[in-house]
Amino acid sequence: MKDHILSPIFAASIFLSAFLLFQIQPIIAKVILPWFGGSPAVWTTVMLFFQVLLTGGYAYAYWLVGSVRIPHQSLTHSLLAVAAAALSLGLGMLWASPVTPPASMKPLEASSPIFEIFILLLMTVALPYFILAANGPLMQAWFSRLFPERSYARLYALSNTGSLLGLLTYPTLVEPYQSLKNQGWTWSIGFIVFSLLVIFIAIRNAGSNPPVQSASEGDSESSSPPATATKALWVALSATASLLLLSTTNQISQEVAVIPFLWILPLTLYLLSFILSFSSDAGYGRKRYLLLFALSVGLLIYVLFQMKSLHVFVQIFTYCVYLFSACMLCHGELYRLRPEARHLTAFYLMISIGGALGGLFASLIAPLLFNGYWEFVVALALALAVGLRVLQPSRTENHAEWARFMLTVFLLFTTAMSLFGRFSGALFAERNFFGVIRVAEVFPLRVPEPAYQMSHGTTVHGMQFINPALRNLPTTYYARESGGGLALLNHPRHGKGMKVGLFGLGVGTLAAYAQAGDEYRLYEINPSVIALAEGKGDYFTYLRQCKAKVTTVFGDARISLERELASGKPQNFDVLVLDTFSSDAIPVHLLTKEAFALYLKHLAPAGMIAVHISNLHLDLRPVVWQLAKFYGLGIASVSYPGDAKGGYPTDWLLLAPDPALLEIPAIRDHADRMAGYRTTVPLWSDDYSNLFQILK
Repeated sequence: MKDHILSPIFAASIFLSAFLLFQIQPIIAKVILPWFGGSPAVWTTVMLFFQVLLTGGYAYAYWLVGSVRIPHQSLTHSLLAVAAAALSLGLGMLWASPVTPPASMKPLEASSPIFEIFILLLMTVALPYFILAANGPLMQAWFSRLFPERSYARLYALSNTGSLLGLLTYPTLVEPYQSLKNQGWTWSIGFIVFSLLVIFIAIRNAGSNPPVQSASEGDSESSSPPATATKALWVALSATASLLLLSTTNQISQEVAVIPFLWILPLTLYLLSFILSFSSDAGYGRKRYLLLFALSVGLLIYVLFQMKSLHVFVQIFTYCVYLFSACMLCHGELYRLRPEARHLTAFYLMISIGGALGGLFASLIAPLLFNGYWEFVVALALALAVGLRVLQPSRTENHAEWARFMLTVFLLFTTAMSLFGRFSGALFAERNFFGVIRVAEVFPLRVPEPAYQMSHGTTVHGMQFINPALRNLPTTYYARESGGGLALLNHPRHGKGMKVGLFGLGVGTLAAYAQAGDEYRLYEINPSVIALAEGKGDYFTYLRQCKAKVTTVFGDARISLERELASGKPQNFDVLVLDTFSSDAIPVHLLTKEAFALYLKHLAPAGMIAVHISNLHLDLRPVVWQLAKFYGLGIASVSYPGDAKGGYPTDWLLLAPDPALLEIPAIRDHADRMAGYRTTVPLWSDDYSNLFQILK
């Protein structure tokens, strides 16, 4: 076949495989995010899985090109592509949507989230993703064999462009207009088209002979392989960029919000740095990116110390500039160290191994070593190490010395951060899949009394005074005149055997309102929070002192309620308190119309729902207002200014099927009925939600 026909088919195959490769990541992450409590770690775990599978795909391409005869290469890859396409269609017929797992696959409990996520992904997208991952390096190797006079670097840039568009089109063109079911079918159709392209190229590759090379080209191709030190440097630079990506994504998710757009944005910048670096020799300029990196680090340090006072967009901008400039240094240096075409698959394999190592460290090793997100500091130190080398161009030529320097910096800062976390002054600190929980002794503003405070990142999850005389005093967001306090104290069944459901345990403060004969059912997904609230360390005693019957249910609240309803056990709550939204990593699946339909089935006829919406960056008022309007619920807003007894300024929304409950004098006197409130934010459902719309 003529070059001008075959070349575009190669390009189409590489572009489409990269596009599909990065479309499936946000699709599958959004499907399973609610099953694991909406934790930011879901995204990093999904990314880790795909990084490991990417390495497997690159290793397969490396083996195929280096050890298998050309006709057999084509046959093997074609058969795997056909098998993956058939599997995708088969799952679609079985589940009503390909690649997206059905609700029946929800985990019974989130006791081993990383393992459970890996199993889900293995059962749904592993084989198609593996084929897509292998396609880029394999097609570029075949292209270099058939067209040795042409550079493969532009095909690599095209692959990253496809990846970039795959990411960018998801939040802008796919997510807003397609249900998750349709997204699965659209993706699978694209995969079938990709498989046809692969089969066509494989047939042409198996039946054609490459052009005869000149003697000089033959001499070049017979040159010795890259040194071990060079390969180690490929791994080190790739691992640094991967760690930068994941640690910055974690930082944004913990301090800003778990918004798919804010997951995609760092990955987009990471890929953009690849595209620019590998586009041409002019794509990466050492001096300009070194200067940008230095400026971004200065701005980053300022933001880290002024986090609570800076606008969310300033923080996002700073993290993004820092990540992009640091990745440009890593990927730009990788491009400068690129090998000749003969060693292309080895180069890609080392890059993918580095990416997987960075992901393994961020997702599996760091949580064991650190009781905070200190991998962000480790990544910053490694980026500075790269910057120092780039600042001295002569030293970048010694690959062995450079690789040893990177390893030394990594070990030094990993050890230092591990020790720092254990001597940081916290009385208790523990990190798990759901975040970092800390307990510290504090003196609240305007209160001359010490207290134990539980926090998750910058979000306070409760506080209890140490003074025995004040131990049962409700504090922080749960003071008597807060929305939660008003709902519990003034419900007609208060003191008459009231049944209360609570999403989000915190330190158990709301249990201070319980009376003898009441029943409190507490839903909490974080085992560290449960242990502390139930008395671990003797910091918090609200549950221990509670007069009611207390039942703690471990796991995601919505999944737990679904199972209770399916077993014929509606709870008939008099008051249902939703207190999972004060953190910026909010579980969106608890604010959809399907979720509220479930809550209403568990609510007593004269029941009330109290939603705590205090949030630093997100305005949840329009979301809850739309839900109240959809179900015809009465709604009232309660804003409490705080007090001198440990009560914080806080916002609550009270909802009731019977609006007369909101006219109880004690509630009416503190509430705004929101009569003139309007919003353009659409009703959220399991198929549609958009946190970006409600950023303050």
